[in-house]
Amino acid sequence: MNRSITGTTRMAADHSQRGVALATAFSLLFVAVLAAFAQFGAIQNLIIPADAAATATNILASAGLFRAGIAAFLIVAILDVVVAWGLYILLRPANETLALLVAWLRVVYAAVFAYALVNLLDVVQLLQSTNASGLSPAQTQAQVTSSIASFNNGWDLALAIFGLHLVGLGALLFRSIAFPKFLGALVVLAGAGYLTDSFGSILVPDYALTISVFTFIGEALLIVWLFKLAIKGSRASDSPRTIVGTPVQASEAGAS
Repeated sequence: MNRSITGTTRMAADHSQRGVALATAFSLLFVAVLAAFAQFGAIQNLIIPADAAATATNILASAGLFRAGIAAFLIVAILDVVVAWGLYILLRPANETLALLVAWLRVVYAAVFAYALVNLLDVVQLLQSTNASGLSPAQTQAQVTSSIASFNNGWDLALAIFGLHLVGLGALLFRSIAFPKFLGALVVLAGAGYLTDSFGSILVPDYALTISVFTFIGEALLIVWLFKLAIKGSRASDSPRTIVGTPVQASEAGAS
């Protein structure tokens, strides 16, 4: 009887784990797609760093696209909260305290990033506002440039938090029996890339490196592995050690 109950419990736990893994994987996939669209398709190509007048003209001519990019980034920030929850559920068996800290770091990152987006919204509202007619073109362009710089600075600071999140996440993946150790190492490397870029932009004038472009592979592989976990399950579900983050009672383990 106890063996039957334990088996049923483990099957339910595995099903729940797969559902969480699937939600997390889709959230991370949408984050990647939306962030790429917002950054490279809707915002970055409208901004000319050395030409404030051209930047203002581009944004005003493509205000709808610029606003769509802001909306996409906002959805990314919201999805990051979902990802934080999902990763906490999946990884708390490895170390619940660290998993909670890692989840909060991602939530804080999302909040700082969302706050930085206000600067981009200020840009498009300034350019489209009828009140802007009271400012000279030079004053308008200066405010646009300042707001874009504030967004970039806010994102740089947020990425430092995100990098720290990834380092902790990699440590959890390394310890978890549901994920391979090499994945944990690659995610730690990705976090180190973000930390290097973020602190580089703060400490080094005219910092131009983007190390995170070469270290992101762990983030991509995490999405793939989460889909694998959602489809095939994990050997963790066969272990008497955990049931969706909750240790199996010794009596149940013995009965099985």
